Amino acid sequence: MIKQIIAIGAGGFLGSVLRFFSSKFIQEHYLGSFPLGTFTVNVIGCFFIGLIYGLAEKENLMNYELRLFLTVGLLGGFTTFSTFANESMLLLKDNNLYVFAIYISLSVFVGILATFLGNYIIKAL
Repeated sequence: MIKQIIAIGAGGFLGSVLRFFSSKFIQEHYLGSFPLGTFTVNVIGCFFIGLIYGLAEKENLMNYELRLFLTVGLLGGFTTFSTFANESMLLLKDNNLYVFAIYISLSVFVGILATFLGNYIIKAL
């Protein structure tokens, strides 16, 4: 159990730091009100979790601790529902209903699509 906790914690640390810098970089280079940084990070995370679970199901290429490190830790720290929810609330507070609707719709739809695509790619190989 301690190996699993360490794997998740180490992955979460790396994922959170990676998310911070990735999201910040994207937002600094994008001038619109759409929260593109969080959206991009979440879609990338969804895609990679699809890849990882596809690999785990197809080939059994990773042990349980590595899968926990990558999915629960790294990608769990990299993606963020709480930031998504907060940015959505801020868009509502600013009466930016159009961007709010697009952000919510695209995040859910593209996130699920990216997860499916990652999983599909692995199964097709």
